[in-house]
Amino acid sequence: MRYFSKAIISAFTLLTAIHSQAQLARNPIIFADVPDMSMIRAGNTYYMSSTTMHMSPGVPIMKSKDLVNWETVSYAYNTLDDVDELNLARGKSSYGRGSWASSLRHHNGIYYVSTFSGTTGKTYIYSTKDIEKGPWKKISFKPSLHDHSLFFDEDGKTYMLYGNGKLMIAELANDLSGIKPGSTPQVLIENASAPAGPNIGLPAEGSQLFKVNGKYYLFNICWPKGGMRTVIIHRADKITGPWEGRVALQDLGVAQGGLISTPEGNWYAYLFRDYGAVGRIPYWVPVSWEAGWPVLGVDGKVPEQMNLPVSKGLDPGIVSSDEFKGTVLPLAWQWNHNPDNRYWSLNKRRGYLRLTTARVDTSILLARNTLTQRTFGPKSSAATAIDVSGMKNGDCAGLLLLQKRFGWVGVKMEAGTKYLVMVSGETGIPVELQRLPLTKDIVYLRADCNFEYMADSASFYYSEDGKSWKNIGKALKMAYTIPHFMGYRFGLFNYATQLTGGYVDFDYFHIGKEPR
Repeated sequence: MRYFSKAIISAFTLLTAIHSQAQLARNPIIFADVPDMSMIRAGNTYYMSSTTMHMSPGVPIMKSKDLVNWETVSYAYNTLDDVDELNLARGKSSYGRGSWASSLRHHNGIYYVSTFSGTTGKTYIYSTKDIEKGPWKKISFKPSLHDHSLFFDEDGKTYMLYGNGKLMIAELANDLSGIKPGSTPQVLIENASAPAGPNIGLPAEGSQLFKVNGKYYLFNICWPKGGMRTVIIHRADKITGPWEGRVALQDLGVAQGGLISTPEGNWYAYLFRDYGAVGRIPYWVPVSWEAGWPVLGVDGKVPEQMNLPVSKGLDPGIVSSDEFKGTVLPLAWQWNHNPDNRYWSLNKRRGYLRLTTARVDTSILLARNTLTQRTFGPKSSAATAIDVSGMKNGDCAGLLLLQKRFGWVGVKMEAGTKYLVMVSGETGIPVELQRLPLTKDIVYLRADCNFEYMADSASFYYSEDGKSWKNIGKALKMAYTIPHFMGYRFGLFNYATQLTGGYVDFDYFHIGKEPR
């Protein structure tokens, strides 16, 4: 009986341990493209900004109470600027550029988020008293300060630390309208990559500066040739230096980010990892302090589990299904480049998203008013129903997987006849892989993505009733390309190649795990 009791206790202990592990957060914390994170804590609430580059609106602001479960609550801007590249006008685009790594700060009751753009050559600073509701005030100036960290020091001065390899520091004017008149940016660290050795492919960048217990800590990323993304930390007693640096983490290529503390006094580093076609995905690692240095990870490694609450999933916080019954789009949606708001509507036909063509385009990558959401891992699926009765000759509409090597399933109208097609841009040149005659005005479309272990494969389907699905075309081998510099996105689109004024109505957008 005693042995039996011990066995029961042992089994109970094992089950409890397994259950406890199941309730812990797992890396990646967010299995979707949320790169270049910057994070602050206001009381017991965390806020995080990220890069979405050529998407509009841009610089998403996400909120969390536990560092794991995030919801998008705002964007710093609706449109970065009104230029041809951002408007997909005159054959120009801003793929891979737009706005890059942001810096999120809270100072004297005001929230600030700054970013920079290679498209416009400007630095931008947005500010608000209400980070969740806005409105945001915009300041912009030249030059574009690369991968900068906005920093309000205790001496009342405001700085930006920026650069690549050679890191610079500039003092800003009191009204943040630009570099302080009469001042000159100074070299902060001549070679910030030095702690990682002499054989560097990507010099130190992605600066994020923090002040903890009177010391300054500067986080950077570099990439040794033949190695992996590496976290470098420098520290100093004064912001002007001298600075001493060391390699802080070199595991799985998880790097670029900074420090965050909990109300209980626990510390974490927020970082990201390149993970193939799904994009750059966030990881957290625990931080301990030794001799005044933050020590990242567990025995120098990125743990699979974290002593944080379990994730409840990305829907509806980061991605979101949509029935299009509201008067505004959920914050999970972003347009590919600046939209032309005259040619999309949730009101022309209530309960539907209507996309109307306004010009003739030569490529889906140059088509305006493509509405997108992130794909996500390890597997994800998106489905929609589309009414194509309003299409005109030459129109193309459907469900897209957006990157340079794109793929889509949808409808083409040619010489008064509609066809169901699957188009692959896997080689860089769009190729129609299958065509079927379409006799109905309502068609159901689906795209399934597999990012598990970087499989990076996608399949496309159609249905006549939204229940029974048939494969069309062939699997798309997805690839993360630098010209686009973004993980794959689901997209809803309609563009014209001959006539303008055609329209399609999307009934819904449903996301979920890939059906098994």
